[in-house]
Amino acid sequence: MPIEFQRRPGLVIYLTVGDPDLATTRDVALAAIDAGAEVLELGVPFSDPIADGPVIQRASERALAHGTRLDDVLALAAELRALRPSAGLVIFSYFNPVLRFGLERFCRRAPSSGVDGVLITDLTVEEADGYLTEMHHNELLPIFLAAPTSSDIRLKMIASVSEGFVYAISRVGITGKQQNLASDARQLVDRLRRFTQLPIAVGFGISTAEHVAAVSEFADAAVIGTAIVSLIEKAEPGTAPAVIASFLEGLRQGQQTAPAR
Repeated sequence: MPIEFQRRPGLVIYLTVGDPDLATTRDVALAAIDAGAEVLELGVPFSDPIADGPVIQRASERALAHGTRLDDVLALAAELRALRPSAGLVIFSYFNPVLRFGLERFCRRAPSSGVDGVLITDLTVEEADGYLTEMHHNELLPIFLAAPTSSDIRLKMIASVSEGFVYAISRVGITGKQQNLASDARQLVDRLRRFTQLPIAVGFGISTAEHVAAVSEFADAAVIGTAIVSLIEKAEPGTAPAVIASFLEGLRQGQQTAPAR
C-alpha cells in the first residue's frame, strides 16, 4: 500500500540518527513532524556513505563516534511511533549495516518498531530478490531510488517492486544542496508515471521554498536531507528542534494544502 501524503507536495525529512546525539535526533524528529513533515527517513550512520556529500558524511562520522548503531535507530523508531502514531517512518540505510544486523532479524524487528518502509540506497533491484522476500514476509514497504539515467526498462522494474513511494533522484551525483532544481527531475517523474500509481518523491538537493514549490508542480513529495543535516550541524546546543521547525514552516510559505495524486 502507498504512503499517503496529505499535502501537495508532502514533506519527507532525512535525519542522520545520532547526530549530534540520540536525544537531539528524537527532539528534532518530533519537531519536524509537528512542523509538517509527513515522513521521516531515519538515516543509519555508515562509515562509507558513498552516495552522500560531505555534510551527511560528517554527520555519519559524528553519530558513529557516539556509538550509534542500527539497533539505536530501531529503538528511536519505536519511540517516535508511540509519540506520533500517524507519521510515516522509513529506515534509510546502506546495505552493510542491515547485513551485519542480520537481514531476517532486521525485517522481523522493524515492523515491531513501527517502521513502515525501508530504503537501501546501494541495493539494486537486480540484486534484491532475497531482500524483497523478507520485506514482503514482514509486511514492510520496499522503497527504491530511480535516477534520470535509468532506462525505461529499468524504471519499469523499479516501479514494479517499489511500495510506499518511489524516490526520484533529481540529478546524478551525491547528495547536497543545489541552486536550481534540475529539469531532469520533472522528466524523470513524467517517465515514472507511465509505470506506477505510487506517490513519487523527489530528492537530492532540495533546500529552499522555491524548490518545494517547483516540486509541487509535478511530484507528490519533496525530500529534504542535506539542508536539514546542515542546520543541525550549525545549530547552537539545544536549539536544533526549533531551528528545524522554523525552517520547515518557511518551506511551506506560499504552499497551499492539496491532496496528493
